[in-house]
Amino acid sequence: MSDRDESAVVDRALLARLSGLTLRAGQVVEGILTGMHKSPHHGSSVEFAQHREYSPGDEIRHIDWKAFAKSDRYYVKQFEDETNLRCYLMLDTSGSMDYGGGGRPSKMLYAARLATALAWLLLRQGDAVGLLTFGERLGTYLPPRARPDHFWRLVEALEKAPVSGRTNVVGALERIAEVAGRRSLVILLSDCMDFDHRLAGIARQLRRRRHRVAVLHVLDPDELDFPFKELTEFEELETAERELADPRGMRDAYLAEIRAWCEGLRRDLLDGDVTYRLVDTAVPIERCLYDIVAGAAR
Repeated sequence: MSDRDESAVVDRALLARLSGLTLRAGQVVEGILTGMHKSPHHGSSVEFAQHREYSPGDEIRHIDWKAFAKSDRYYVKQFEDETNLRCYLMLDTSGSMDYGGGGRPSKMLYAARLATALAWLLLRQGDAVGLLTFGERLGTYLPPRARPDHFWRLVEALEKAPVSGRTNVVGALERIAEVAGRRSLVILLSDCMDFDHRLAGIARQLRRRRHRVAVLHVLDPDELDFPFKELTEFEELETAERELADPRGMRDAYLAEIRAWCEGLRRDLLDGDVTYRLVDTAVPIERCLYDIVAGAAR
């Protein structure tokens, strides 16, 4: 796979540039990762996941002495239920995510690349990552795993996800509420074109159950700025309906509407201690990730 493949979900050059980035508690404010890295679950039910180097504070009983004998370095065993963080990535694959203006990647491709980069960072540091794709119906579900080779299963699922149908964020959140048994991080990547009033309510319900929930609201600059000036045929991507309109007579009303919608969603989520971020697909993914880690306000 080429580093410069414009249609690829995995941007290898980006992952290489992110090699020094770490998602650790205390680095990220506004609730995205704060407090999630000291798991209260230790010990028992466990499937071996990987080794990692010993760090001061790790329990001595988890040191692998056979590995020490071979390498003269201390390693601790890490198990699936002892990972620092369990994360569920939720990716919207509805028809409206297929839009990308001005030569930019579609919202779906941008969100998939962002999800891939997040998964790579989390898996690299031993965290467990799962995935749920969804459009009008639920798509692929992969339970969280901390194995490094799990990354390519996630990538394959993202690459094969069909983009079609209406947005059903509510149904996807309800599914995560069923499967997320213990305190987890839930990251939703969607244009949120699901105007069901229950969307914010279910996200807030997950938060009350001690999950951390972050909504990454992915929109194209055309949707945010409405730059159209000539007579334009607009297509509703989820229903394929088309309409010819003069954008000059509707621009002000459109901008007022979308700004009110984004602000209302942001306010409803933040009132329930759910993190909200508006993600502009014109912003390089690398910068978006660094903003998330730094907790920079958008």
